Amino acid sequence: MHDNAAYPISRLVLSFRAWALSLKCIFVPMFKNLLFSIIAVFALFSCQKQSNPNGSVLIFLSPDTLNFDTVFTTTGSVTQQVKLINNNDHSVGISSITLAGGSGSPFIINIDGTPGPSATNLNIQANDSLYIFVTVLIPSGAKPTPFLLQDSIRISYNGIDQYIQLNAWGQNAHFLKNAIIQANTTWPNDLPYVIYGGLTIDSNATLTIQPGVHIYMHADAPIYIDGSLKVMGDTAVSQRVYFTGDRLDQPYATYPGSWPGIYFRSASRDNVLNFASFQNGYHSLVAEGPSSDLNPKLSLNECIINNSLDEGVLGIQSSITAINCLISNCGQNIVISLGGVYQFEFCTVASYSTDLLTHQQPVLTVSNASSDGTQISDLNAGFLDCIFWGSQSITDEASISKQGNTIFNILLDHSILKQQNYPTNIDSNALWLNTDPQFLDTGFPGNTFDFHVEATSPAVDHGSNLGITIDLDGNPRPVNLPDLGCYERQ
Repeated sequence: MHDNAAYPISRLVLSFRAWALSLKCIFVPMFKNLLFSIIAVFALFSCQKQSNPNGSVLIFLSPDTLNFDTVFTTTGSVTQQVKLINNNDHSVGISSITLAGGSGSPFIINIDGTPGPSATNLNIQANDSLYIFVTVLIPSGAKPTPFLLQDSIRISYNGIDQYIQLNAWGQNAHFLKNAIIQANTTWPNDLPYVIYGGLTIDSNATLTIQPGVHIYMHADAPIYIDGSLKVMGDTAVSQRVYFTGDRLDQPYATYPGSWPGIYFRSASRDNVLNFASFQNGYHSLVAEGPSSDLNPKLSLNECIINNSLDEGVLGIQSSITAINCLISNCGQNIVISLGGVYQFEFCTVASYSTDLLTHQQPVLTVSNASSDGTQISDLNAGFLDCIFWGSQSITDEASISKQGNTIFNILLDHSILKQQNYPTNIDSNALWLNTDPQFLDTGFPGNTFDFHVEATSPAVDHGSNLGITIDLDGNPRPVNLPDLGCYERQ
């Protein structure tokens, strides 16, 4: 059982902050070192003495083009660099290095410690180099859609001009910092939302998010729900609602644990998330405490939860329903602690190791007790027409733990389960044990994943009639012979 599973939400946030600090201290230097090593190897094999047609010696630019992923206005980008390499046996005098757009450019350059936009009378010694550092700072504007910004840096020496091309995608946004929503509020799909420091929805308020909205969280920005959250995404990819971290540059865009997660706290109620995608969270979705009415505390319909550093979905004595959901490649995909009421239908719950996250825990962990066993509560959970699968590193993808004599009802029905040691404390019907679901792509080679199934998959036509008429893609799902998992093969 995960040690944090029954901790209050504040402990989960503290664990994220501690992890984020360790990430900064460990992973960022690692990737910087890797990047520098790649550059060094490239330079070793590529930077031979070069001459133009007139016989003059050239310097080498590594690289000759810088591309910046989406940069939000007013926030600034990461710093990239170009190395000017003199691989010759004599020095080269640089008459000028100039940013074409000058001081009015959104690009900002620094030339070996000297602020731009230009520098003159520089010298690169034999077999030495000079660095140009580049960042982007885009002023806010009226453009609602991403826009391309371009500029160039001219390097002039010995009658030769060489150019470094600069490209960046800019994006205006709504910026919120330590915001509290105290009245019913709707976020329209006009601009993305960027959150710093955190966002809280008051107990008397409902936040409604319209189709197509993108929400980007900074590393210090959990979302606390004391009231209600309504995510109204739709079937089209452009109409789904997306939650992810605000670092869109590589390699950070794919880091698990880039933002803390969304926490549905004890007072929260009637949260409904439709066609939403949650990427790269720490504890992506956390529901704490039972529902205050007859509705589930959290309803997930056609949602994707992917690449969480820890739990994709964590329920702590709570109430969750999930239909047509993909919960994939998380440290722990689903964790249910301290009992509660749960229903998962047509869900694919699967994990494979990636370059940044190793599959080490079962994809499903269920317990009626707290992690230290001091609290025990009733548990009712059903998993119907689902797939629970993972890579070879784990032989039992379900960990079911019962303590005490409280109500303990768990049903696995019409599902695929990877399990060598089958639990004896659950009810089951029509299970395909240790039968490969035959996903289309499980990430090897590379890190591409596709959890649709092959035509020969045991998931095809083996589901039960639950009255669900669509799948995660919004495609039709026959009610009489549906496929198992979140996708219906078309």
